[in-house]
Amino acid sequence: MQINLISDTVTKPTKGMLQAMMNAEVGDDVFKTDPTVNKLQDKLAEMFGMEAALFFPSGTMANQAAIKLHTQPGDKMFCDKWAHVYNFEGGGPAFNAGVTSFLIDGDRGMFTAKQLQEVVSGSRSDIHTPYSRLVALENTTNKGGGACWSFEEILKVKKVSTENNLAFHLDGARLFNAIVAKNETPEQYGKVFDTISICLSKGLGAPVGSVLLGTKDHMEKALRIRKLFGGGMRQAGYLAAAGIYALDNHVERLAIDHTRAKILGTSLQNCELIKNVEPIETNIVIFNVIDSINEQDFISRLNDAGIGLISMGQGKLRMVTHLDFTEEMLESVVHTIEHI
Repeated sequence: MQINLISDTVTKPTKGMLQAMMNAEVGDDVFKTDPTVNKLQDKLAEMFGMEAALFFPSGTMANQAAIKLHTQPGDKMFCDKWAHVYNFEGGGPAFNAGVTSFLIDGDRGMFTAKQLQEVVSGSRSDIHTPYSRLVALENTTNKGGGACWSFEEILKVKKVSTENNLAFHLDGARLFNAIVAKNETPEQYGKVFDTISICLSKGLGAPVGSVLLGTKDHMEKALRIRKLFGGGMRQAGYLAAAGIYALDNHVERLAIDHTRAKILGTSLQNCELIKNVEPIETNIVIFNVIDSINEQDFISRLNDAGIGLISMGQGKLRMVTHLDFTEEMLESVVHTIEHI
């Protein structure tokens, strides 16, 4: 039995999702005439209480489009030092939008309103410094081990952003994991952020796609940026149908992934080869092996047992639970860790 815990992006469509895809009514989305894409966009916009939405091939493209529509070349974006938009999107902010990224030294991918206020106040724009334009958050935090922002802190960060005329973007790649874990609602987030990206191909289990949310004006501009990035798709309704199915059937079950991740964490904490396991709130488990063994050797041992995981660098190893990770697989991984 092969068990893939490298990421929650490894899932395959369920039978119900495949059926929904095969039965999708499609058109040409470049001409805005794909009814299933339009339905997905309207569904998410209504869910978050935002004016409009736009379907993208990937979360990276959705985030990069958001950064570009909020900024001009030479501007400055504030984000955490572990932010996905800075670390794992190929240098996109610099390449695509020409912006400088000011990295805030937060905790597990999350900074405070006080930290933001200090760096904004210390970098008032004059002819020598970039214009401050944008604040970008990530929820849950990928490199932070699936950590969830405190919504109270988000509101405080929003206040600082508003007072300093900064746009406010959320990389919500795993936002539904946070919403389920913290018993929150999409509407809460829709009221706070200018733009939000939602990934459908991680915990929600769709094969492809992300959606960017914002005002109608923002989405009209994002449509042009998507075209510029080469993201216009034709009969994309087959993919959008998977997203609709995921939103209807796979949100509440994210709690199962969270429970299984915590069980893995407990098993790792009890393993003598593990130095520490970071706090687990959602579906990501990050841990370090003891100094006397090589992390690649540990990965190889688990690979030999049919278990795939990944290194995140700096000694951090990661397992991610997901839709295709079953109870039987969980028992097998726990057994392997106990006897490794």
